Amino acid sequence: MGQFNIKDKVAVITGGAGVLGGCIADNLAEAGVKIVILDRDEKIIAAKVNTLIDNGGEAMGLVTNVLDKATLEKNRDEILSRFSKIDILLNAAGGNMPGATIGPDQTIFDLNIDDFQKVTDLNLNGTVLPSMVFGEVMAQQKEGSIVNYSSMTVERAITRVVGYSASKAAMENFTRWMAVEMATKFGGKIRVNAIAPGFFIGNQNRKLLTNDDGSYTERGNTIIKNTPMKRFGEADELNGAIHFLCSDAAKFITGVVIPIDGGFSAFSGV
Repeated sequence: MGQFNIKDKVAVITGGAGVLGGCIADNLAEAGVKIVILDRDEKIIAAKVNTLIDNGGEAMGLVTNVLDKATLEKNRDEILSRFSKIDILLNAAGGNMPGATIGPDQTIFDLNIDDFQKVTDLNLNGTVLPSMVFGEVMAQQKEGSIVNYSSMTVERAITRVVGYSASKAAMENFTRWMAVEMATKFGGKIRVNAIAPGFFIGNQNRKLLTNDDGSYTERGNTIIKNTPMKRFGEADELNGAIHFLCSDAAKFITGVVIPIDGGFSAFSGV
């Protein structure tokens, strides 16, 4: 595989037992990467780790809280005890809450500021804190790759998801800031980038986009109308870009956000 070879690297994936995090875990494991699954639920972590091992991969899983630095530091120490290094950090943990979303019959003045804060904490601080804890290991190693998960809601004012949009926009700015910080102060071999998935149907948004019979809701149809490829994405369609960003093929790429969106971000709607 040459410059795309990432065999024997160690990848930490926050939210690694979720749909998107779990899919990239499978892909990286197939490429020979040693996988560390960080998530909140011990049972789903164990199930994911067992699946990776059963498929011939090398993996471990740890319960974490991406908003608790002490827990992340404990995770870091356990990872280093087993693998001695951390090459890749994928910040896949994130999410939304109903109170940070404006319903069809609501306005911005109905926003629940407490839920807005919780969503901001999860999507922004939940990326910043792991980047600090695991990024420090990379700083000591003088190399590594961090990939954050942004969103189409950053570039466009996607209706309703105000909390998610604002927090992902802040996280995307942090991606650029962290990229500059690591490149200028720690030797130029630590890269920080992000992917911006388009619209993928997952557990969090399934009811928003699809009806019980599988047909699209009004919002689902609006998204399809504004996506030139006329479909939702599949989780494994993120894997190639992430693999690329983790490899030496991307060794001069830092501070960028790659849309993976079926053309949504390029389309004017006209």
